[in-house]
Amino acid sequence: MSQIVKPATVPPYRSRLTGAFGGGVLALFGLVLSMTIERAGAEEASRRLPAAATPAREPARLQSAVFAGGCFWGVQGVFQNVRGVTQAVSGYAGGDGASANYQAVSSGRTRHAEAVRVTYDPRVVSYDTLLRVFFSVALDPTLVDRQGPDHGPQYRSALFPGNAEQGAVARAYIAQLDASGGYGAPVATRIELGAPFYPAEAYHQDFMVLHPGHPYIVANDAAKVRNLKRFFPEFAAPAPALVGHDPA
Repeated sequence: MSQIVKPATVPPYRSRLTGAFGGGVLALFGLVLSMTIERAGAEEASRRLPAAATPAREPARLQSAVFAGGCFWGVQGVFQNVRGVTQAVSGYAGGDGASANYQAVSSGRTRHAEAVRVTYDPRVVSYDTLLRVFFSVALDPTLVDRQGPDHGPQYRSALFPGNAEQGAVARAYIAQLDASGGYGAPVATRIELGAPFYPAEAYHQDFMVLHPGHPYIVANDAAKVRNLKRFFPEFAAPAPALVGHDPA
């Protein structure tokens, strides 16, 4: 699946994978080196953050929440492996329906962020626990408009609360993280209210599960799921919750 790439501001091995291998030993060495550096960065950014001091109070029925933290392949992959999550769908949030497509969003001019809508059972996993997992292993929340090799407002760190309770819990947890100084820098994650969510194209869904050997996944996202299982074994699901069909 090396044809499936992110055409906007991507490293050479992601957009020209065939050429990298065809260029000889030097190109191959550069490919391996860049993957190793980015994978090490993903490992280093992860940590087991403390539980939220303000727990979510939610009804005992399925809820949904939207998270943005760079490329949605990795964010989806993390949440698909959290116990109590029934579905995690890659998509776009922050813009309008007319521009909610990959080609437009990749321009960085649509106000959209690549995002993931997580449907979960609060009797098994609460919204505040999802926040804890997200900030611990899914991204570096101190970065502005970038994650890993991806740059632009479409890769910003943002939360899109679905209701007032989620908004209050999210604000409280970000304040808690800032007060603790655990990251050594302020949390840059934005809270954006009232933004609709639009599912992404079918080929983006379940991407990490379907293409675990894709160079981008190996370099940037596989470590996130490993760290989920390493730091939060109590929250790790026995198998990923798959979209399994075109959600659009």
